[in-house]
Amino acid sequence: MRLLIHGADVLPGTAGLKGGPADILVEGERIAAISAQRLPEEGASRVLDGSGLLAVPGLVNCHNHVAMTLLRGYGADLPLQRWLEERIWPAEARLTDEDVHAGALLGCLEMLRGGVTAFADMYDHMDAVLEAVLTTGIRASLSRGVIGLGPSWEGALREGEELCRQVARTGRGRVSAMLAPHAEYTCPTEVWDAAVALARELGVPIHTHLSETAAEQRGCHERHGSSPVRFLAERGVLEVGLLAAHGVHLEPEDLALLARPGVAVAHNPVSNAKLGSGVAPLVALLAAGVLVGLGSDGAASTDTLGLWEELRLAGWLQKTILQDAAAVAAPSLWSLATVGGARALHLPEGTGLLVPGAPADLVLLRQDGLHRAPILDPWSSLVYTTRDADVVVTVVAGRPVMEHGEFPGIDHERIAADVSARARRLLEDR
Repeated sequence: MRLLIHGADVLPGTAGLKGGPADILVEGERIAAISAQRLPEEGASRVLDGSGLLAVPGLVNCHNHVAMTLLRGYGADLPLQRWLEERIWPAEARLTDEDVHAGALLGCLEMLRGGVTAFADMYDHMDAVLEAVLTTGIRASLSRGVIGLGPSWEGALREGEELCRQVARTGRGRVSAMLAPHAEYTCPTEVWDAAVALARELGVPIHTHLSETAAEQRGCHERHGSSPVRFLAERGVLEVGLLAAHGVHLEPEDLALLARPGVAVAHNPVSNAKLGSGVAPLVALLAAGVLVGLGSDGAASTDTLGLWEELRLAGWLQKTILQDAAAVAAPSLWSLATVGGARALHLPEGTGLLVPGAPADLVLLRQDGLHRAPILDPWSSLVYTTRDADVVVTVVAGRPVMEHGEFPGIDHERIAADVSARARRLLEDR
């Protein structure tokens, strides 16, 4: 496909330009040119008018349980452990492939509607999630979650292995995979050792929950005499590569351990705030050289899967707890949601940037909303005022997959109604 976008505004510094209107040419799955001069339409299979719109790279959601749209808001106002044990795990035990496929479809569409072009997922019934990813056109890194508290963990790990092999065969270059022991507190040492050995064999990283709550931190010291980060380091997890969700309760030595190549932290400020887990030390992580991306977590804990709220809250919380208005600047926050997330998920080189040669994962944003006037500082406006509804077009791998709230070939209203009906049946049966 040869896509041409005429006259969209770009941020200052994009492709060496000073900002203002530019034409963007996409050939195949990559950006071929960005020019302040009008580019010819000859040979273009699709031409979009970007006048008045802002073109930016797509957002990257580094931690999700996408099918949990089925449980959106379920178990509100409970702390993490009660939320899991009393509400989420019992409900998830009743999920079918069809339920997960429906929930994942809705979640993928919600993210595309909000300008998210790639995400990392950890869940069960991952064949169904993979099918939803391929149907919607979003980019993804998928992993089968493994809870090691019972005898079924070996079967779950085998499913994770098969997912990695299946993705390698059918992912179409848009989908990758990781292995996913759920957390230190749900996986005994033997589970971690088996996962690390398999990760080495397959050449894939590990995606897990890490240091999410103070109770988890204390419990790990009681179980292993160390922090969760040190425990994983001693098991070789950091050597195979790690995407660590949360990283809220970290000790000073943890920062140095996490600041190594192939390791990243997925910061989930909304979920951590809603569950009362705390605030991750984002500024300290960045100062230590840790790679950080942003994640939404699942809709059951965070309600929405977009990243604009995560961007804002990530900045505001650091400014609040450090009592420093300059703690983290808007461009740095933007980098977390784009380049940082792309590197954390090992996406193709250049993902998260709007430059020639980069993957054509980009969004076009309205700038004329009442909530955005006037635009005195383009970075501040982008990070602190943008909403999901401002996204007009989402392009993934060179193909428009969402335009003006519609998804080519997909009936999003039917999918939303189906998920609502399934959720009611699921919770009525409890």
